[in-house]
Amino acid sequence: MVNEWLTRWREGRIGFHRDAPHPVLCHHWPLLGVSPGVKVLVPLCGKSHDMRWLGHRDHPVLGIELAPQAVEQFLAEGCEPVSRYHQAGFEISRQANVELWCGDFFHFHIEQAAEIGAFYDRAALIALPPATRQRYAFHLAQLIPPGAIGLLIGLERAAGEEQAGPPFHVPEEEVRELFEPNFRITLLERGAPEPGSGFREHVWAMVRRGPVE
Repeated sequence: MVNEWLTRWREGRIGFHRDAPHPVLCHHWPLLGVSPGVKVLVPLCGKSHDMRWLGHRDHPVLGIELAPQAVEQFLAEGCEPVSRYHQAGFEISRQANVELWCGDFFHFHIEQAAEIGAFYDRAALIALPPATRQRYAFHLAQLIPPGAIGLLIGLERAAGEEQAGPPFHVPEEEVRELFEPNFRITLLERGAPEPGSGFREHVWAMVRRGPVE
C-alpha cells in the first residue's frame, strides 16, 4: 500500500486532490467551536488546500504526509519562505503556520504531538485498506488529548457497488465501530452521491473521550 501511494504521487495520479478547500470543512469547522490558536493535526494530508484554509483562520497546522512530492508541491504553491529541519525520522518543512512532517504517520508519536488540540481527516481513513483502518483509529486516539475536537469526512458507495480503492468504501457503521471506543461521535451530514464515482460523503464531529468516560 505504501509503494502504491508513493507511485500515485510520482505519476501524478491524484484525482482525490481538490483544487479548493473542501466545502464541508468551510461549513462545519466554524460550528465546532475550536478556538483560534489551537493546533490542528491533519493526517495523510497530501497537498490539501484545506491546510491553508485552517491556517488562515489562526490555526497552526501540523500535516503528516508520506510522499515527498506532495510536500514539495504544497510548498511550491505558497509564496511564504520555507524553513526545513529534521526530527525523529521526519523531514519537516514549515511555511507560514503550516508545518509538514514527511514520513510515516504510524511513526509519529505522542511526544511529538504535545501541542495538538484538534484534528481534521478528509482523506486519511478512506486512503487506508480495511486491515489498516483499525490501527489508524487507535493511533489517532493516542495522539489526541481528551476534549480535543475533530472533523472527519468518510466515503461510502451503495450496497453492491463497493470497489477497490483508494479511496475506499468506509460505511457509517464502520466509522462508529472504529472510533466510538475513544471518541464521542456525531453524524453531521450525509451528502448526495457524486456523479460518476457513486461515492457519498458522510461527515462526523468527534470529541476525544476522557479516561473516565
